[in-house]
Amino acid sequence: MPLVEIRDLVRQYHKGGETITPLGGVSLDIQAGDFVSLMGASGSGKSTLLNLLAGIDSPDEGTIHVAGVEITSLSRSRLARWRAEHIGYIFQDHNLVPVLTAWENVELPLLLVKMSRTERQRRVDIAMQAVDLADRAGHFPRQLSGGQEQRVGIARAIVAHPTLVVADEPTGDLDAETSEQILGLLGRLNRELDITMLMVTHDDHAAATAGRQLTLVGGKLIESGRETVAAVAAVAGVGETSASRDPS
Repeated sequence: MPLVEIRDLVRQYHKGGETITPLGGVSLDIQAGDFVSLMGASGSGKSTLLNLLAGIDSPDEGTIHVAGVEITSLSRSRLARWRAEHIGYIFQDHNLVPVLTAWENVELPLLLVKMSRTERQRRVDIAMQAVDLADRAGHFPRQLSGGQEQRVGIARAIVAHPTLVVADEPTGDLDAETSEQILGLLGRLNRELDITMLMVTHDDHAAATAGRQLTLVGGKLIESGRETVAAVAAVAGVGETSASRDPS
């Protein structure tokens, strides 16, 4: 049984007299331990799909099951609790709280779940070690490089041992060398900790580092292998534009 089952997902937005349909009947299975990349042109619905899967947004039609739970049927309060326990989110712009240290930023998700202080400390220490930042635990975001800030964001995403980690353009604001380091870290966490991951990206090179590559075209998903992801990206009109944001 897949860890994630998405069936016939439809999401529409209304702007003036126009109806925009970034997702038109999308279905997808993700197995436990998969590392999946998702590409597509700006406005194609990549971030929309990511937010639906993370329980941040709700579909107009269709269902999403994660680890046997139909999250599309949960109430808002139950969905908030489920999200805190099961989803780790990696942002492009890090989203760190500037007045908190790196260690305190990583601890934040654990404050939303029932857990002893000792267990929180243990998990944060392990997460900081996993991203090789134990020696920067007491530093504030302004004292860290962009790559280090993103590592803190990754530690925060994995600290609660989530069922699924979603990453929205995790290398979009980073230079080429730092991007390689972050992609290497994500791959290592997927392999060594068996973390299931869905990564949205504009960069075909970043997409090719994942075990599965998907592209959203016209509201539908196309799956490609490592050897064809660049060709599919070219057809979709996305290319290597990792510095731009997806407004979808």
